[in-house]
Amino acid sequence: MDQLRARIRTMHYSIRTEEVYTDWVRRFILFHRKRHPQKIETAEVEAFLSYLANERHVSSSTQNQAKAALLFLYKQVLDVNLP
Repeated sequence: MDQLRARIRTMHYSIRTEEVYTDWVRRFILFHRKRHPQKIETAEVEAFLSYLANERHVSSSTQNQAKAALLFLYKQVLDVNLP
């Protein structure tokens, strides 16, 4: 989480974006029983997003926000390309 916050700050994102992205990443990690995101497969990322849509019934804009946070985590912080 510290790496995530540091990367967001070096890219000059707003404080609100930092708060939202860290919250989504925290929820994602808790959903996968506190496993490190580096060990989580693409299918499991999709499972989390599907869970939000099907079980939590979040709006499409909220799903997009969660997806943006996870893409930021994987591309900008962990330097992993998701398909």
